[in-house]
Amino acid sequence: MPPDDGVRIVSARSILVTGTDTGIGKTHSSVALLGALQRTGRRAIGMKPIASGCDWIDGRWRNEDALALQAASMPRPAYADINPVALPEATAPTLAAIAAGVTVDVAALHAAHARLAALADIVLVEGAGGWDAPLAEGLEHHDLARYLGGAVVLVVGLKLGCLSHARLSARAIAADGCRLVGWIGNRIDPAFARADDYVGLLTETLPAPCLGVLPFVKQGGAAGELSLDPAWVAAL
Repeated sequence: MPPDDGVRIVSARSILVTGTDTGIGKTHSSVALLGALQRTGRRAIGMKPIASGCDWIDGRWRNEDALALQAASMPRPAYADINPVALPEATAPTLAAIAAGVTVDVAALHAAHARLAALADIVLVEGAGGWDAPLAEGLEHHDLARYLGGAVVLVVGLKLGCLSHARLSARAIAADGCRLVGWIGNRIDPAFARADDYVGLLTETLPAPCLGVLPFVKQGGAAGELSLDPAWVAAL
């Protein structure tokens, strides 16, 4: 981190996208949010700074989620900037880095983000797992979020237990000195009959607006669409 307290406001607006857990659709939601921002006329780019679970493609490790973010970005940057740290093993990034013998260079992550920010109006930076899962040894989500300016969007996987997970995540985000600026509901369980009721409860209790609820899609299916309040976009 920088030599001060690590807080830095970057030139382009940046938002860290986190989730109530792993596997609840952060990438699916980020792709939908990128599309919604682009429909408002913003140049919006996605970033996955650290990704575990990669395949060897065209001479380098590449991650499926990072590729989806690259495809959804406008303009479309180089893969190396979208995903500077690509780790083969599909496990927690800290463990995947140890297994690969990789030490995460935070300054290199910042530099890659700066190159993306120079191209865009808004950069969506997708984390790994939930808010309190470490990104790397000595690097937490709140470190990265505060470097980006502190704005966070929370993806809530709509299932039993999501009320507690979402509310605890919102409290932790605030306690870590960051700002929850919105949340997205994602219907990850097609059999969850009370999803609408849960969305209602979350809308009443979470301290940020709901940016939309995405329908269930099968693995590899097209992301749903979000329709953003122009006032919310203008306030970013």
